Amino acid sequence: MTVDVTVVGGGISGLACARAIQDAGKTVRVLDRGRRVGGRLSSRTIEGRPVDLGASYFVVGEAERFGHVVADWEERDLARPWTDTFVVVDADGNPSTKPGPMRWAAPLGSRSLALDLADGLDVVSERTVTRVEPSVVDGEPAGEVVLAMPEPQAARLADVPFGEGAAWEPVIAVVLRWDERRWPADLHGAFADGDADVSFLADDGDRRGDGAPVLVVHTTADRARQHLDAPDEAIAPVVAATRRLLRIDAEPASALAHRWTFARPAATTGRPFFRSPGLSACGDAWGESSAVRTAWTSGDALGRALAAS
Repeated sequence: MTVDVTVVGGGISGLACARAIQDAGKTVRVLDRGRRVGGRLSSRTIEGRPVDLGASYFVVGEAERFGHVVADWEERDLARPWTDTFVVVDADGNPSTKPGPMRWAAPLGSRSLALDLADGLDVVSERTVTRVEPSVVDGEPAGEVVLAMPEPQAARLADVPFGEGAAWEPVIAVVLRWDERRWPADLHGAFADGDADVSFLADDGDRRGDGAPVLVVHTTADRARQHLDAPDEAIAPVVAATRRLLRIDAEPASALAHRWTFARPAATTGRPFFRSPGLSACGDAWGESSAVRTAWTSGDALGRALAAS
């Protein structure tokens, strides 16, 4: 059956787009290559608990429509305010506080938010798309087609410069578990100022609310580029940097690395989405800054525009 819109990509942007289309009374199908939706809202169960491997948190800001979604998540205990204060750690491990907007987290893991958005949608998982043209996916009629994915991946499927060829940065997320907490109780999260190996550290037990002695450490783009073919090789330098920055006096009990080849755009377009007849695109590279709210807002705006056309 041909639908009004086919969305390729089951991350938060693609799911927000599909929901807006379905809520407007149009038919939509989501094709995703993974076993479960989520994209960079990725959580993995490690030693019996979900750990966020992708987005570290999200901020509502002035995104009013996204704010309504977050309020509903909070009411149903899917999301909770986490912290409005991180620290910045210098090369010698000296911290300084960095207040900012409220950061939100998902007690069940960030993928739970994507699964909630996908509830009631026609989602086809483990469906790898190889070629897209206007209104056509892999040679079959597909209605309006939306590519909800990083621009380098979209460019492999269609000959359209969606993001004007903007560069994307890689990240390797390293999950480190200790037998007990060995860093300050009020850490929450930390930006590493000028470190060659680490860009951000999140206290996953604090973020999750269960107090587990687990850190999720994101590498710098330069460190990630060195290990894209073998992500586990990033673990040793990340452990060393983490112990130095947080002054931890013991090796972690376990460690796991996850590669994100296209973690975030180096720059955004400033426009809400890409639109052309039969083929459009949305995601966190569209808007003023790369963020979870940007991805949701881009998909929602495109979905409403398609439904109205």
